[in-house]
Amino acid sequence: MPTGDARRQTMKHLRDFIDTRQGVEAYVEPPTAQIPATILLVATTGEWTRRRVPDEKTAFDLAGELGVPVYNVRFIGYPQRMRDWTSAQRRK
Repeated sequence: MPTGDARRQTMKHLRDFIDTRQGVEAYVEPPTAQIPATILLVATTGEWTRRRVPDEKTAFDLAGELGVPVYNVRFIGYPQRMRDWTSAQRRK
């Protein structure tokens, strides 16, 4: 996680997302050559938000701290509701 103010802002954003949506689950995304690991939060509506984290362990720990179910994208994949929501947003 970022340190200091950046970490607080990230945590506030994630908590606000969880507090204002139903059935939020976390998905841990592995790092790529260009992007570090990320934590992806997805609500039952499919709405989602993503934030960078230092590594996958941090993402799993963060999901536990936030009290949401957590899944590894490598094994589970992305939820269909997320893809549907993203497609609907592109049509707007």
